[in-house]
Amino acid sequence: MSELGQYIFNGLMLGVIYAMVAVGFTLFFGVLDVIQFSHGDVLMVGAFGGLAASTGVLKLGIGSDAVQLAAVIVAALCVTGLLGALIARFLVLPLRKAPPLNTLLATLMLGTVLREAVRLFYPDGSNPKPFPALLPNATLHLGGLTLRVDNLIILFAGIAVIAGLHVLITRTRLGMAIRAVAQDGETARLMGINFDAVVLLTFALGSGMAALAGVMNGLYYNEINFNIGLLLGVIGFASAILGGLGNLYGAVLGGFLFAGLQVLGSAALPALIPDIPSAYRDVFAFAVVIILMAWKPTGLIAEKSSERV
Repeated sequence: MSELGQYIFNGLMLGVIYAMVAVGFTLFFGVLDVIQFSHGDVLMVGAFGGLAASTGVLKLGIGSDAVQLAAVIVAALCVTGLLGALIARFLVLPLRKAPPLNTLLATLMLGTVLREAVRLFYPDGSNPKPFPALLPNATLHLGGLTLRVDNLIILFAGIAVIAGLHVLITRTRLGMAIRAVAQDGETARLMGINFDAVVLLTFALGSGMAALAGVMNGLYYNEINFNIGLLLGVIGFASAILGGLGNLYGAVLGGFLFAGLQVLGSAALPALIPDIPSAYRDVFAFAVVIILMAWKPTGLIAEKSSERV
């Protein structure tokens, strides 16, 4: 039972990170019906921005973990929020009336530019970088289950961020404007909503979620590299599709479900086929997602849509 509990906890840890990435894809698609394929690389830029902020704080002679953590979060949010708004303003909005494949290709190429820029221009960017351990490293023992305090903090922080986003979308004027633009952009304009401003804020918000996911991923694994956005971006997109692209709750469900499939693969595959290592968990998870998508193409929670007349 303790081993089962450990697997469940690991699945929740990964799920909250994947859900935060998937939510970004859902926000972008919900507002402009576009797939922002550089989203994973924006996450990577945020993680490196946070790492640079931590290094800067240390060079100032400030050794407090709390100050470093605050600097990491603020820097990651500022860098990715600005980057997301710039992507929307100068890339996505100008291509709004172009075929969807144009936007997809442009953002895909932008991801490569961001990735290679970090690899080439960040000091020793080609190699994995150690991410500072800024959270308490104590452990809790619950029966036979051993939980790290830093992982618990990351888990509950991620859940709080997702809950906060839910409140923002459903309870605030900005959230109402985002939902109005997502439902009918032209009517929202006629009602006096600043369409471009809402789009910029939405992209900044989604990119900020990615930044927090990148920081959490760095704190969890204590390491980042210029390629982390590739896998996390694909997993986040797959989670959004699995849950139902355009549905906030579906994105969260898809993130946790994908993490559950990974954990199940890492536990079940070596037991069933001893020669297969647990590293094949991604293959197992993606294979199951393909089957689920073929069974339910609209996602587990299909986005509600209405036909304009």
